Amino acid sequence: MSKISKLFKGSSSSTSSSSSKSKHHRSRAGPSPQEAIHKLRETEEMLTKKQDYLEKRIEQEIMVAKKNGTKNKRAALQALKRKKRLEQQLTQIDGTLSTIEFQREALENSHTNTEVLKNMGFAAKAMKKVHENMDLNKIDDLMQDITEQQDVAQEINDAISRPFGETFDEDELLAELAELEQEDLEESMKGMGRLPSVPSSKLPSARPSQRATTKKRVEDDDDMQMLASWAT
Repeated sequence: MSKISKLFKGSSSSTSSSSSKSKHHRSRAGPSPQEAIHKLRETEEMLTKKQDYLEKRIEQEIMVAKKNGTKNKRAALQALKRKKRLEQQLTQIDGTLSTIEFQREALENSHTNTEVLKNMGFAAKAMKKVHENMDLNKIDDLMQDITEQQDVAQEINDAISRPFGETFDEDELLAELAELEQEDLEESMKGMGRLPSVPSSKLPSARPSQRATTKKRVEDDDDMQMLASWAT
């Protein structure tokens, strides 16, 4: 039993010594950014509550001063003095809160920058590890092979799409078509040239007496044709 107790005592003493060492090491290293930010926020909450308390006390002292303004001048002056002291404390707390807020924001920004740099370093190591298995000469050879295979594929496509049989020069065919259109246009112009020409001078108009004679002659001819039809 004595050996067992000694063993447990030794283990407990070693455990306590190791925990004390870890605490000492943590205190020497300082708090983490998260712990410091948490402590600053707790301090802000405490001071904010203290502000609310002081503002209520100031309102109470103002009410006391108003109540005793004419009845008890001494009590009114004491209330105003207490109000002044409370206002001074409130001003000090405002300045302290501003300082703590600035410190907390700076610590948060520093912690964020540290995490960003840590992640960037982690990514850089990963990229370096990936590039360790890559050889620039092999990459150049690979890209050259890809380019050559693309050229071969293009040549194959050109060979497959090339038409079989006779091939004609498209420019020559277009020129011949233009000549045919010009000949057709010239033939059309010649046909228009054989039409009778329009007289340039104005034709003389018939006189009224001539027009009446012509009309009378046509009427006589009609009457003779009618009589001839009756006679038959």
